[in-house]
Amino acid sequence: MSNGTSPSVTPASPPPPHEEREPSVILVPLPKIVFLWPTLVVALISGIYMSFSHAADAKGPVIVAAAFLVMLALNLVVLSFDFPRTTSLTVFFVLVALVLGGMLLVIYFPTLMPWVSAQIAKLQPLANATFYYLFVLMMSLIYVGVAINTRFDYWEVRGNELLHHHGFLANLERFPAPALKIDKEIKDVFEYMLLGAGRLILHPSNEPRAIVLENVAWITRKEKAITNLLGTLQVRVRTTPEDV
Repeated sequence: MSNGTSPSVTPASPPPPHEEREPSVILVPLPKIVFLWPTLVVALISGIYMSFSHAADAKGPVIVAAAFLVMLALNLVVLSFDFPRTTSLTVFFVLVALVLGGMLLVIYFPTLMPWVSAQIAKLQPLANATFYYLFVLMMSLIYVGVAINTRFDYWEVRGNELLHHHGFLANLERFPAPALKIDKEIKDVFEYMLLGAGRLILHPSNEPRAIVLENVAWITRKEKAITNLLGTLQVRVRTTPEDV
């Protein structure tokens, strides 16, 4: 028989909160070879085309090879020279348009410059599907190596410190971040168009030398993330004489 009192129930203690990772921004400097990805794409398309092309098609393989060589040449120009502002970019496109226009003029009007037309007619670049696939394989292996290397050499910006992770043994360098200043530079318009890449110059407090990170992908997005993370951080965008 009940005595009129209810048994006491001890409330369960709430589970401990999960440990949350401190928010951070990862900065990875990349080698310039990553900007060759358009040539990799063209090589893959060329290999697929050559795999299904007919033997009777004489002009197709020549056009494909020429397109591959043109893309490779343009990519090598991007790697070799800097086009810091739209003025230099405009000059580059004007020169390319003049060269291509001259070639078309010679092709469609062979009597205009017969010697030049004869020399161009002799140019018959050819490559089979194996060549394009081997190029794609070679570039893919290099990109895999770059991806692995970036896992062992990158920078991490946190709310109160700047960390440099490097080496296979996970070596770590620490720099103070609250007074961190950053310069963002868009060195090359083409590189910015291909991967949104640019240069970040980090100035940690109490450090005599700046830290320069070349070819940081999606640099504008990284800049905004760092600004939101550190709150009061001021990011300066350097100007060059080409801006004037």
